[in-house]
Parts: sequence; C-alpha cells; structure tokens
Amino acid sequence: MATDVLVSRELKSLQDELATSRTERAAKNEASASPAPEPAAAVEPSQEPPEEQPELQGYLRQLADEVTELFGEAEKSISTHPAQSVAGALLVGILIGRLLGRR
Repeated sequence: MATDVLVSRELKSLQDELATSRTERAAKNEASASPAPEPAAAVEPSQEPPEEQPELQGYLRQLADEVTELFGEAEKSISTHPAQSVAGALLVGILIGRLLGRR
C-alpha cells in the first residue's frame, strides 16, 4: 500500500513537470513568434508536436497502471511467503555487496 502512495506521488510530480514544460514551451513559442514560419523539419528533437502528447500521456498512464499492478503482486507474494522473501532479499544484498566491493 505504501508503494502505491509513492508511485502516485511520483506520477503526480511527473504530470506537474509535464504541465510546466508545456506552459514554458507555449510561452517561449509565443515570445519567439516570427512572421516567417519555420519548416516542420526544423523542430528540435526535444520538442514534440502537440498531436503526440496525448499518445505520450496514454503511455505514461499505461506504465503507471502496470507498475501499480506489479507492486500489488509483489506485496501479495511477500505476504504469502515472508521467509522466502527475506532470504531472497538477503542473498541479493550479499551479491550486490560483493559486486560493489570488488571495485
């Protein structure tokens, strides 16, 4: 349950950043409006055309749903097999510690 709150907060912050980015981009486009329109090929790679933004939002929502589902399944698995989960986490921790200790 706590992971759902964290994921929700992270998604909310990403949505806020996306909205801020859109606002800044719109202000920048209005300020730099010139009489001669730029060709479509001159669009910077970091700027997406407006018609792709709903598609991006759809992908982000799908990702959020899948992550939430993954955390839910992990929580169920851990609650049904707590000893195995602790043993697995311990082994993974030891493995990571040994790998990082060799640097």
